[in-house]
Amino acid sequence: MPLKNEQKYRSWVEVDLDNFTANLREIKRLIGDGVDFMQTVKADAYGHGAIEISHAALRAGARMLGVANADEGVQLRVSGIEAPIVILGPSTLSEISDLIKYHLTPSVSDAEFVRALEEQLARASRTLSVHVEVDTGMGRGGTMHSEALDLIRTIQTLPHITLEGLFSHFASSETMTAYNDQQWQLFSGLAAKLQHLGIHIPIRHMDNSGAILNYPALKLEMARPGIMTYGIYPSAETKAKAALLPVMSFKTTIVLVKEFPAGYGIGYNRTFITKGKTCVATIPVGYGDGYPFILSNQGEALIRGRRAPIIGRVSMDMCTLDVTHIPDCKVGDEVVLLGRQLSEYISASEIAAKAQTISYEVLCALGKRAPRVFLQKGKTDAVEPRLRRIFVPGEEKSIARIDNIIRYCLQTRTRNEELGDAIYYEMFETLFGKEDRQLELRSSFRYDITIAQLPEASEHRRRADAYFQLKTHVEYKKTIRSDIFMIGCASDSAQLEALIEDEHCEYRWILSGDDLVIERDFTVEKMRIDGEDIPIIETRKTGRGYEVWCGSEKLKSKINREVKIEIEILTKKAKGNRTFPVYLLYPTRGLSINFNYENANLKNVRAESFFAGRHPQADIQASRGKWIHIRISHEEWVFPTSGVIFIWDI
Repeated sequence: MPLKNEQKYRSWVEVDLDNFTANLREIKRLIGDGVDFMQTVKADAYGHGAIEISHAALRAGARMLGVANADEGVQLRVSGIEAPIVILGPSTLSEISDLIKYHLTPSVSDAEFVRALEEQLARASRTLSVHVEVDTGMGRGGTMHSEALDLIRTIQTLPHITLEGLFSHFASSETMTAYNDQQWQLFSGLAAKLQHLGIHIPIRHMDNSGAILNYPALKLEMARPGIMTYGIYPSAETKAKAALLPVMSFKTTIVLVKEFPAGYGIGYNRTFITKGKTCVATIPVGYGDGYPFILSNQGEALIRGRRAPIIGRVSMDMCTLDVTHIPDCKVGDEVVLLGRQLSEYISASEIAAKAQTISYEVLCALGKRAPRVFLQKGKTDAVEPRLRRIFVPGEEKSIARIDNIIRYCLQTRTRNEELGDAIYYEMFETLFGKEDRQLELRSSFRYDITIAQLPEASEHRRRADAYFQLKTHVEYKKTIRSDIFMIGCASDSAQLEALIEDEHCEYRWILSGDDLVIERDFTVEKMRIDGEDIPIIETRKTGRGYEVWCGSEKLKSKINREVKIEIEILTKKAKGNRTFPVYLLYPTRGLSINFNYENANLKNVRAESFFAGRHPQADIQASRGKWIHIRISHEEWVFPTSGVIFIWDI
């Protein structure tokens, strides 16, 4: 009989994503429609697998993710997660560069750190949101509640830092005590004082799992559930207050079955001596897998729906079970150390009680060297199993290894080292630019060009004869990284390249003509994000051309979210140049390019298109003397260096 997929491993952890999502629905019911939630995924999502859990939580409506440190945040970023990530522990000076590079939201507890953060942000011309942690009685992280106002006022003076959040942490939320009430009064008192002073902090959060269950009336903008999302109640008293489903199971298989006579010692130091004829099963799990040593001679496992006691010491890599009362068990049988098998269930709380610890530690430790198998819709192969990710600070080293693998694959595929390297470097520069920065993806790209004769009333006759008026409307969706944007106009290719390298440059143009002045003949008529006009805050002439800077405080709440960007440009085009190119500089999903020339008296207009991607089949339609429309489905990706050139006669 072939093994099931998960039984190809010595042991494995099953993570039921359906149960996890059901727990999130229950939490959303408890907190109500007006409250957002941050999914806590620190410590590899309490041992469940931070990457997969984060994706599932975001699909279920999580607004943010909470981690313990910058390394955990970077792990999620390099895995493709773009949602806001908050560092819940006090951030350190050494983490600042990663906070900025990967746009992580630090929690701030002291003025020294926030000043150092501002200094590095200013040098990088970047902005970053922070959450201030207030110590209301936890006695751990956070600024003392009596000193919080001074810290908040300091942050308000720093131009590159946005005060997005304010939070605290209950010390004993799993039980209902007067101390919890005292903490809440200190926090709500600070919030009221800030409101009186006109200091607005948009996101406040204090409710952890225990508070969600025990103090449902304490409503803030966001809740911060942790242990209960994984199906574990914070305490026995809270079990009646929510319907939670267990998410994690830890399983293995029997690798050996032997019979021993009476008086035989089992395991190190012979701590168990058989009293009679005993059938013993060996499983490949030990304290090296996070199964506690203290469970020697007192832990239990499930085999064929029956409990089997651990006998002898738990060793580093193996345990032994008394299966005398399960006569038909054999090598290959499934063994459940945490979870359900038929009608029997071993919970994390049960293991924690025997191991004299808490369920949090059990979840984080169990199966730490076992792969996670993710269940969806009852299938174990719905999400491909992965080994645990042990993230190493300085992840560039691991990225370098991945880069080398890609380069060697290209060399092998082309059967030529030099050609493979050429393709490798061209590909990475095209996708990422020359700097180490995140890949920028766009979707629903639309480019409308309207070319027409210049209005004679507003132009000298010679200029009207020499130039067309050109209106362009560009729109697309993307995840924004900043609340400030630049639209640039270059006068030559060198300036254009410099604009392309600036991560703040949202749109760039090249304008050439003997009597054209870019600050006069290039006009940004409108820039909109999600339907709202974004004001122009500055224009300047620089060594790389003419720069139009746009921005708004309102955009800070949209950072790291997908938005719709619209840009409208009015400029001129020399009539002697009978081509108009449209190039894609970023990977784009779906596009529409429309060239309208009815009022330009152009003849024999045609389009030469070149689209790179897997299935980039363009639909080209035309109305003679009026327009050409080019479409690619919103389901298809178009890669950089793609585009179209419109050509005509006059």
